[in-house]
Amino acid sequence: MKKNYMDRFSLKDKVIIITGGGGLIGMKHAEAVMEGEGIPVLLDIVEAGMIRVKNSLLEEYGEGVVETFVTDITKREELEKIRDVLMEKYGHIDGLINNAANNPKVEGGSKNLAATRFEEFPVNIWKDDLAVGLTGAVLCAQVFGDVMQKQGKGIVINISSDYGLISPDQRIYRKEGVPEDEQIIKPVSYSVVKHGIIGLTKYLAIYWAQKGVRVNTLCPASLENGQDEEFKKKISNLIPMGRMSKPDEYVNTVLYMLSDASSYMTGATVVLDGGRTSW
Repeated sequence: MKKNYMDRFSLKDKVIIITGGGGLIGMKHAEAVMEGEGIPVLLDIVEAGMIRVKNSLLEEYGEGVVETFVTDITKREELEKIRDVLMEKYGHIDGLINNAANNPKVEGGSKNLAATRFEEFPVNIWKDDLAVGLTGAVLCAQVFGDVMQKQGKGIVINISSDYGLISPDQRIYRKEGVPEDEQIIKPVSYSVVKHGIIGLTKYLAIYWAQKGVRVNTLCPASLENGQDEEFKKKISNLIPMGRMSKPDEYVNTVLYMLSDASSYMTGATVVLDGGRTSW
């Protein structure tokens, strides 16, 4: 009998939790789940983004189920309530994508992407960034990962970045003619969170290796999303492929990592950076 390897990419009726589900990358993760005929469960602290993502998914795919929960992932009791709702409704939780982070975006005017030197970086922003990006990931892994290890099967994808492997090149954020004390920099907290996520992956991959739960890291990088031409040119010069990534370029990789097609992959770091970290 001919083997149909494509069947291994199926996520049919699998319940996949996606933190930071109201953002652009969160939507692409959800598209991967929908492509595999799974059920994306969006978690975000802001409802509007999730509703926008849900409506877009249902419009694109025409059918399927998209669950949404407004929640603060740094509060375990809120995650436990979501777990209980999902278990009562579906009886299983099959995957978790730890995607939420306070991402300082060039195009977004984020509070943690500012003209703040490392020596003066506010400790309250540091704590908030680590709370969302690392503590939230740990709590989600504890609450939802426990369900998966008791089931004897599950997938966790922790979302890092090329900045989980290398340091930000602060030159790409600089503007000519702007005084030194007004130059924007990528903050230390983002690097620490994204490096820490890779460490979390390795720890959990070994911890759950005999429990049927696989844990891997995905490092998306240089996502094109409305940045100005000057910035795009600067960062493209650092990438061997000579361009930034497009949002759709992550979808198939996420589907692979969530599915049985990657059944022998655990503890791995998958890097989609156009070659930047190899240069």
